[in-house]
Amino acid sequence: MTKESHFKENVNNTRENLDYLKKLNDYFKKSIGTDVEKIQNFTKYVPRQDLTNFLAKYEVFKKIIDVPGDIIDCGVLFGGSLMAFAQFSAIFEHTNLMRRIVGFDTFSGFPELSEHDGNYSEFSRKGGFSVDSYEDLKKCIQLYDSNRFLNHISKVDLIRGDATKTIPKYIEDNPATVVSLLHLDFVLYEPTKIALEYFVPTMPKGAAIVFNLLGDNMHWPGTTKALFDTIGINNLQAHKFSFTPYTQYIIL
Repeated sequence: MTKESHFKENVNNTRENLDYLKKLNDYFKKSIGTDVEKIQNFTKYVPRQDLTNFLAKYEVFKKIIDVPGDIIDCGVLFGGSLMAFAQFSAIFEHTNLMRRIVGFDTFSGFPELSEHDGNYSEFSRKGGFSVDSYEDLKKCIQLYDSNRFLNHISKVDLIRGDATKTIPKYIEDNPATVVSLLHLDFVLYEPTKIALEYFVPTMPKGAAIVFNLLGDNMHWPGTTKALFDTIGINNLQAHKFSFTPYTQYIIL
């Protein structure tokens, strides 16, 4: 998948926004400084929408910092959310050797879609959102480990494969799993349903379930349907942030 095609698959990208992203991409390439210096001055380049999503994840992380358990990232894609949670843990709880950040993804795009999933674009198909970031993220995690405390203890894991199979196996292999934050960005019904069925029983009071596009009945209804069909929503208090429409969360 090229970066340009990834721009296009976001339903919220208007023609004006696509033009902005292309100009930003060109500006980043030609901007002064080394690549590292550009990263160190990332606010020059990060789109407002992506910065607000990052801040939303930070706000949710703060709510579970005193809750024991791992952080589960369902739907890794390029790894931005996975590594955001990993960095927050390294910064704000650098001696918490018990907390692990675990990412689940096929790394080959969507598996089969169900009747509960949307069909709004050419990407609503098997293989949609295909980003093979697995080896790239392995290198990223190695660099991350070299720049944190207690780096002799592994903190970030990647689980590759169909989550409807890998999640049950993960729980079987790790029966003492406790989860403090479940980040659901699979988008599809079946893997989201499996994640809720297997991880919610491991979550203590105060833990958070974080959704991307909860209630998006027009484009990606699978996530919401999976919530309805598992733990329900009537007895839950869902929250959102005033600065981004994309992130919603529930504190158990």
